Amino acid sequence: MMDRATGLVLTSPDGVRYRFDPGALCLELLLTGGPGEIARYESLHEPAGLLEWVVHSRLRPTPELRVSGEELAETRRARDALWRLVWARTGRSEASVEDLGVLNAAAARPPLAPALYADGVGWAAGPAAGEQLLSTVARDAVALLGGPYAGRIRECGAHDCRLVFVDTSRPGRRRWCSMGRCGNRNKVRALRARQRLEG
Repeated sequence: MMDRATGLVLTSPDGVRYRFDPGALCLELLLTGGPGEIARYESLHEPAGLLEWVVHSRLRPTPELRVSGEELAETRRARDALWRLVWARTGRSEASVEDLGVLNAAAARPPLAPALYADGVGWAAGPAAGEQLLSTVARDAVALLGGPYAGRIRECGAHDCRLVFVDTSRPGRRRWCSMGRCGNRNKVRALRARQRLEG
């Protein structure tokens, strides 16, 4: 119900569309912006931005939500904390007790409630609150950062890409956010370098 392996369709700065699967719901939230240099990609300016993100996320079926301005601010705060915790896993920074507290507090709230209906699985009737969505995402982050794939959280190997993903490949050697973008760019650069050497 809450897993979709196909990933998201993104558009690169130069207009190329490609598929990116970060491997976890919580890492999909990181695509909405973040702290520091990531702030320029902020898309959660209003509750509508979070609702738009949910439609494209791996949460299936899409829950009916009502998000307040305060819940949006809490979501951004938790997302920024998650970025720093992920960077700690990839070796870019140290994990802070404050960021752990923010994530754990969000996860401690009631999550979205799944429900069984005659025609399949959905969500409990009526619009859910934004804090339930945040709890669901935070619980996913706790499971990822505290689980067997915590050591497989990677940052894309391209020098100009900050996308992060869980490497679930059997050998554990995934380097690129997407072969359709950064992997292909690397192959093209390598080919041109070989051609220059041969020329």
